[in-house]
Amino acid sequence: MGSVNKVILLGRLGADPEVRYTQDQTPVASFNIATSISFKNKSGEKVDKTSWHRCVAWRKTGEVIGQYFKKGNQIYIEGSLESRSYEDKSGEKKFITEVVVNNFQFVDSKGGGSAQTDDNFLDDFDIESSSSDDVPF
Repeated sequence: MGSVNKVILLGRLGADPEVRYTQDQTPVASFNIATSISFKNKSGEKVDKTSWHRCVAWRKTGEVIGQYFKKGNQIYIEGSLESRSYEDKSGEKKFITEVVVNNFQFVDSKGGGSAQTDDNFLDDFDIESSSSDDVPF
């Protein structure tokens, strides 16, 4: 039997995406997406729960997200979960799990118009998928 590593999120950006470049000038955007659910607790009160998801997008995908998305924008992403470790400045080993984005869609419409017409420029991009070998940190 095979395996599946697929993440689909529809949420809002908690801050503007941060776009950096690797030593070989490969763009990478980092951002957090908030998703929320509402439910009633045992006493019947409505409870809102927000989860935060750390995301990373490589190459043209990262450039476009960094250019066109801002804090509060709604975004739909598809990707996979990847975990990695690193040492912080004090030498302590840290572990992180993030969504590696390989596809996204605009959800917010601009000026009340159709978001679909605003997305036509994406047809010109050859958006590559990234691999864990590309992660420089």
